[in-house]
Amino acid sequence: MTDFFHGIRVGETKSATRSIATIATAVIGLVVTAPKADASAFPLDIPVKVTNIDDAIEKAGDTGTLRACLQAIKGQVSAPIVVIRIAPGANAADTATAIIGKDENGVKTGMQALLTASAQIDLHPRIIGAPGLESEVVTKALVEVGKKLRARVYAAALGKDRGEAIAHRALFPNARELTLLWPGVTAPYGAAGASIAVPVAAVALGARAAIDQTQGFHKTISNVALNDIDGLTAGVSFDIQDPTSDASVLNASELVTVVRIAGALRFWGNRTCAAKDSDFVFESAARTAHILADTVALGMVLAIDQPLVPSLAKYIAEQISDKLRSMKRAGQLLGGAAEFRDAKNPTASLKVGQLVISYRYTPVPPLEGLGLEQEITDEFFADFAALVGSA
Repeated sequence: MTDFFHGIRVGETKSATRSIATIATAVIGLVVTAPKADASAFPLDIPVKVTNIDDAIEKAGDTGTLRACLQAIKGQVSAPIVVIRIAPGANAADTATAIIGKDENGVKTGMQALLTASAQIDLHPRIIGAPGLESEVVTKALVEVGKKLRARVYAAALGKDRGEAIAHRALFPNARELTLLWPGVTAPYGAAGASIAVPVAAVALGARAAIDQTQGFHKTISNVALNDIDGLTAGVSFDIQDPTSDASVLNASELVTVVRIAGALRFWGNRTCAAKDSDFVFESAARTAHILADTVALGMVLAIDQPLVPSLAKYIAEQISDKLRSMKRAGQLLGGAAEFRDAKNPTASLKVGQLVISYRYTPVPPLEGLGLEQEITDEFFADFAALVGSA
């Protein structure tokens, strides 16, 4: 028999307010060749999760691009990597076909297998490339995969000199997902520490992930010191005050280059391959759009299939606004807000379970150009005599 009670009991319980979490951004997707790799560790056309990069390097073999790419990434960051190993073809065209891959009845090969990584190994590649394997068709295919993954693509611009690199950039007139890099770089990864050429896009993949970890996805790849890199494969003149230097000319053509400042080599350039009048000319804007889209969408998964009542619409708008405010406080956005708009939600749409919540935001641009005014003046002679007298 329970104790008699006539009244109201109030109990306390702890509850945590659910908030939208920012998605993991520092996840690298790598498409490679490695004919002598351990086939059990790196099966062909299958996404492989790499978290122990030293072990992966040991199993990569000494041919193809896998080993060099892993070394270049290791020099910049420790981050999860999704590796897709492909079998090179009999010639360059066949190899490009294998890199691009295909989708036959849902079975994906080549870079298309990156699209299955989230389901197969619980990693969504956000920074992707095929370093050392670039061609016009391969890079264009990477851009298409990047669009589907909402991922950043890094690739080498092909060319022996500045003019050829700029001409290669023109092949991608409206590819906001793409950052093109020129020239190549070297690092002491050869025998007995000899300096050898390494795939510049692999260095960029690692640098991008490192910046995500230390500064955030809203910081561009530009002007951050690179580890290990000791030289360039082509000469690039640079003077931070000279708009006619090679680096400035390359940047003006939406190419990211490499320069040395205060003894350290670093990527230099903020631009994507978006159209010149696009809102996504800066890497930070393009990346913010991708990260924000997935963050908000995945944060609202639990709302799907819930009863569509006014309180649900209000809840969704408030949750998104809260996230945008928190991103503003973190310096990841200049601002943002979400709202329910009557005009976007007619009765005919609501009655069939379709709801639209509108949100707007302002990404953070990089300080790409700084003006400093230097003036020579006589004003500081004014108290010269008095100072002499008091000396």
